[in-house]
Amino acid sequence: MSQVEIIPQPSVRKTSLAPGFEKKLESRELELGDGASLTIDADAEGHAALVRKLDKVRKKRASLERRPLKKRLTAKLADKHELYQLSVQSPEEDIAFLRKVYKGYRKKKAKHFREDFCGTALLASTWVDTKSGCTAEGYDIDPDPVAWGLHQNVRLLGEDASKVHLVLGDVRERSRKAPDVRCAQNFSYWCFTERADMVAYFRSVYEDLADDGVFVCDLHGGSETQEEMEEERDIHAGFTYVWDQYRYWPIQSAVQNHIHFRFGDGTELFRAFTYDWRLWSLTEIRDCLHDAGFKQVDAYWEGTASDGESGNGKFTLAKRGEADLSWIAYLAGVK
Repeated sequence: MSQVEIIPQPSVRKTSLAPGFEKKLESRELELGDGASLTIDADAEGHAALVRKLDKVRKKRASLERRPLKKRLTAKLADKHELYQLSVQSPEEDIAFLRKVYKGYRKKKAKHFREDFCGTALLASTWVDTKSGCTAEGYDIDPDPVAWGLHQNVRLLGEDASKVHLVLGDVRERSRKAPDVRCAQNFSYWCFTERADMVAYFRSVYEDLADDGVFVCDLHGGSETQEEMEEERDIHAGFTYVWDQYRYWPIQSAVQNHIHFRFGDGTELFRAFTYDWRLWSLTEIRDCLHDAGFKQVDAYWEGTASDGESGNGKFTLAKRGEADLSWIAYLAGVK
């Protein structure tokens, strides 16, 4: 692992953060091994943290991969980021949907993509892995999942890793290149709990997009989202994913949710992930997008599976939706 070169910040895409959020970031080339390298923007502390954490990820994964996955599905051995990707994310389907939405509005293929709250940068990695000539950026403030994703996702791209640009910083930072498509997935942007902050975030997105860019975010709702409950789902890899709606405070419309993982040996990876969010309604988010400058905001509603209850993973344009106890949808803001 080496940091080969420090590159000056580009001058054409300046930040548009509120006072107090700006940090001095520097660009460094980071070699990941296996012919993969990419540019990462971070402050000095962030770069140092990434180097340390990436080294730990390499050592841990080298140890874990001596055993097949089923042999390491215990609370002691399991890798929470690996379990999250197996349980929650479907990158090929997500990228196909984002490309379809953009092409539906613009009648052409999207080339440059940005993933906000990117975590392990799985979507950014999948974007450049599926289409030649496509580039991606990913933004997150937490070096832990970013370091994991560098080793487990970006490194596997080989030479194409250079098409990914990661920023360890605030999602309100301007992109290094104006994106055709920008997204916020898995309700991560609900960390903005005040309306003024949400509108400010969306405004920074609007100003950052290419002139014909599209912003896509997902959200969930229904009466069950206001219940304090646990929902289990068996994952094909051989463990149980648990979505724990631990607390709901109606006056603030605030929630605290956890993800646990349970294993066949009776052990549990308890509170592997914790989220403190505001439970936003679709109407509120749509109005915030309009207030941020988006003239057109469309909803994409999930269809129903053959069991008549669960979603089928297919999202289509809708005007009203359905009174489901629990639903997932997307909003597309068109610049």
